[in-house]
Amino acid sequence: QVQLVESGGGLVQPGGSLSLSCTASGRTSSRYTRGWFRQGPGKEREFVATISWSGGAPSYAPFVKGRFTISRDNAKNTVYLQMNSLKPEDTAVYYCAAKPAGNNWGNWGQGTQVTVSS
Repeated sequence: QVQLVESGGGLVQPGGSLSLSCTASGRTSSRYTRGWFRQGPGKEREFVATISWSGGAPSYAPFVKGRFTISRDNAKNTVYLQMNSLKPEDTAVYYCAAKPAGNNWGNWGQGTQVTVSS
């Protein structure tokens, strides 16, 4: 089991940028795949991006590709989500997640609010 804590959310104007962080504690010796999900107002939780333990071949949802970048620093047990060219429809609670490769997403953070508004 691993505990996840997100930070970096806030209010930003359309076209602006934000960077989210998620630090893991607990069983951090395991090689977890890490990911970001989001849940907008009145919507279901949806996949945003994922990155393997090695950091290779990150994967993105079509609606963020080219605007968001996922990265990780295993020495710090931290995964990042750099969000550029933000749109009002990116407004959501963003959740960090972790799982052993090939398993289901079983470890979740508490979420951080991102609001894109003028």
